[in-house]
Amino acid sequence: MSRVAVVQATPFLFDTPKTVSKAVDLISECARGNAEFTLFPEAFIGGYPKGMQFGAALGLRTEEGRDVFARYARNAVDLNGPEMQLLCEASTENNVFVMMGLIEKMGNTLYCSVVSISPDKGLVGVHRKLMPTALERLVWGFGDGSTMEAVDSPAGRAGAVICWENYMPMLRQYMYSQDLDLYCAPTVDDRPNWQATMTHIAMEGRVFVLSACQYLTREDFEDADRDSLRYVGETPIRGGSVIIDPLGRTIAGPVYDEECVLFADIDSNIKAGSHLDFDAVGNYSRPDIFTLQVDRTPRRPVVIRTLGQD
Repeated sequence: MSRVAVVQATPFLFDTPKTVSKAVDLISECARGNAEFTLFPEAFIGGYPKGMQFGAALGLRTEEGRDVFARYARNAVDLNGPEMQLLCEASTENNVFVMMGLIEKMGNTLYCSVVSISPDKGLVGVHRKLMPTALERLVWGFGDGSTMEAVDSPAGRAGAVICWENYMPMLRQYMYSQDLDLYCAPTVDDRPNWQATMTHIAMEGRVFVLSACQYLTREDFEDADRDSLRYVGETPIRGGSVIIDPLGRTIAGPVYDEECVLFADIDSNIKAGSHLDFDAVGNYSRPDIFTLQVDRTPRRPVVIRTLGQD
């Protein structure tokens, strides 16, 4: 039996040091609840600027929008930077395995990423969102197949699938093939039908689904361009974090309209028993008819080779 936690909380947009400090406090709170593993929402550090337009229209960009993007980029996280050091220290001090959603800066490109932090080994995994949705593609780059690997944690084997990546059937199938115990879905999708998606995935993959969503009010955008937020309402992100077992039973949440930390005990016997009648990558897969090929090759924009050498 393992204990896990899902964090639903409000970050500080355009103030990464303050958000990291809050994340450290929340990791401690999870430890006080005896959690061995904790999941944070998508883009918790660096922020999800919901409703912001970055001065962009088809064929047009504005200087004001470029200024906002520059500010957003300044608050992104370098994986070799001080923010990661603080998170790793918090993981070690509290003996909690952490999956953290953040905006990563690599070179001059931003990525919506999830990092996996072991209390013993530090940073052990990075997943970069493969398919940013809609206007996300303007401000975030595309991940590649090299960052889709699951990681081992004290609560079991865990993999991260970010927000609408969960609507990519082939990605889900690949994740199931890694024999996950914990299927982690950090998100900012607060719609009621997100719960149906999470329940379906739990039953399809016979996995424990952990979904962490931000909670963000209009006042939390105090330092942002309010005019660009006029379409998102008074509560841009309402939450809806949830934990569901491999038989589709909700065991914690969903919670809306407030910050919270959800806790649940993970019983590996439930997962084992759930495969009596279904295994999406085993006895129910029909590989004689359907196969999936996955390219895990890292993609580099510049590859330098010296003549005569491999």
